[in-house]
Amino acid sequence: MRLTALLPLSLALLAAPALQAEELPKAIQQLQAKGAEIKGSFDAPNGLRGYAAAYQNNGLALYLTPDGKHVLVGSLFDEQGNDLSAEPLKKLVYAPMSQEIWAKMEKTSWIADGKDDAPRKVYLFSDPNCPYCNMFWEQARPWVESGKVQLRHIMVGIIRADSPGKSAALLAAKDPAKALHEHEKAGKASTLKPLDQVPEAVQQKLAANMALMEEMGLQATPAIFYQDEQGNLQNQQGAPRPELLGKILGKR
Repeated sequence: MRLTALLPLSLALLAAPALQAEELPKAIQQLQAKGAEIKGSFDAPNGLRGYAAAYQNNGLALYLTPDGKHVLVGSLFDEQGNDLSAEPLKKLVYAPMSQEIWAKMEKTSWIADGKDDAPRKVYLFSDPNCPYCNMFWEQARPWVESGKVQLRHIMVGIIRADSPGKSAALLAAKDPAKALHEHEKAGKASTLKPLDQVPEAVQQKLAANMALMEEMGLQATPAIFYQDEQGNLQNQQGAPRPELLGKILGKR
């Protein structure tokens, strides 16, 4: 799934607008007042002036008419059928968003599965009670064991009442990577027990992971994030079909 299709990822992840209100034409300011976050401007044909905006969890192209008094909203196509809005939105909205999302995931309390020097990193929001998380763990073994991929499990607790306690147990383990490996390898036979008393430091880690998941508009696990060959952020919801593994994990 391409980045432009993985919304609703919260565009509130991004920093302040690229253009200040006083620099914008009044017609654009009116849309800004209605909630459009202006990220930048771009050239457009026939005297139009383009503006890239983030609005209600999506990228939006705005086109100011030559008189500066009216705004057209939506995609603009040329006579060959090319979408002239796509590249500006990718550059001004989606690319910065993907960088910000990746940086936020890097700062979460994830558990590593695989070598630290693996050339490919893949993040996934994971629940200890999630059978599809376990399925993806099994699917990824050839890539992880060959040293080509490191999975980074961002532990959350959403599936069952004991999910937060089990995630806390993994995060609090003396060797979280070993504990996660044993839990996933055992599958349904896992003996992982939820913590009855969660240390405050661990609770904060789990709460931060959950907050990011909610901020990104994600509602199920596994939610898998990876960078394609062009460095673009991509997303997969649920355990992927076998034919998609190469896109997510790279060459075996």
